[in-house]
Amino acid sequence: MSDNSVGKRKRVLSGVQPSGNLTVGNYVGALRQWAREQYNFESFFCVVDLHAITVPYDPLALREKTREVAALYLACGIDPEVSTVFVQSHVSAHAELTWLLNGITPLGWLNRMTQFKDKSAKQQVDSVSMGLLDYPVLMAADILLYQADAVPVGEDQKQHLELTRDIAQRFNHLFGDTFTIPDPMIPPTGARIMGLDNPTAKMSKSETGSEYHAVYLLDPPNRARKKVMRAVTDSGREIRFSRDPERAGVNNLLELYEALTAQSREDIEQQFDGKGYGDLKKAVAEAVVDMLGPIQQRYEDLTRDSSYIDNLLARGAERANEVASATLKTVRERMGFLEPLR
Repeated sequence: MSDNSVGKRKRVLSGVQPSGNLTVGNYVGALRQWAREQYNFESFFCVVDLHAITVPYDPLALREKTREVAALYLACGIDPEVSTVFVQSHVSAHAELTWLLNGITPLGWLNRMTQFKDKSAKQQVDSVSMGLLDYPVLMAADILLYQADAVPVGEDQKQHLELTRDIAQRFNHLFGDTFTIPDPMIPPTGARIMGLDNPTAKMSKSETGSEYHAVYLLDPPNRARKKVMRAVTDSGREIRFSRDPERAGVNNLLELYEALTAQSREDIEQQFDGKGYGDLKKAVAEAVVDMLGPIQQRYEDLTRDSSYIDNLLARGAERANEVASATLKTVRERMGFLEPLR
């Protein structure tokens, strides 16, 4: 059962893996929304480092990127005085609840996960980890530990959130009302920014196939401009929003511009009426650079003293552990585990 009594703010929880480089897509589809909504909810934002080890990784890079992602949370507007910012592995309840939920999660549910199929297809069969298959159960544990009412997610994570709801409902049926059933929060624009080099695939922070795939939040201005100017378009001329797959590149640039400028689609189409793709790319590039400037300055300020981020994460883990431990205690009791004498 949720520990959110009537009258209290509802809770949200979300997180990003410390792998690859955070992109403009991460910002407009997730981080910006978190910053806006944190004042309306009791917010928990974690760096999900346990998720990052489900595929081959570099331990040194993991540690470095964990701090980087945490600092970028703050640079993008997450206020540590308002929201709880922490590292997933710093709260051991995440791993324990995952194992407990494994006991009630049918294998068939996991085998249906599209993301597992996609990621495992890119690896040799013998190298696919059990963690990759179990990834959605860990995600469920992340959410359910904090009795989250809502989870800001992109379209690609909706299936995992649906699984979280299924697991929570199954647990509640078996052991009594224990978990809050979370709802998705998907922003109306910018929820799914696509790759600049391949507008049919979501912009990914871990894509290494092309240096022009994504604009990273820490890209210098000239680099960001160059990437946008190299974006794939088509052989047409009309600059209008479209669902035509043949026009996916232009539509992706328009949706990115829409997300960054908050202009209406009608106004944007009027702005580019009679203009060419080069004009569109220049406008998008400048909007991107204008967005990145304050984020990068804030990031530089936050990371001058490396101990600041570590201390902030320690405080966040302490608060997160208070909430997670209470949920885990209830779960253990209802599942019939004998508690050790203190």
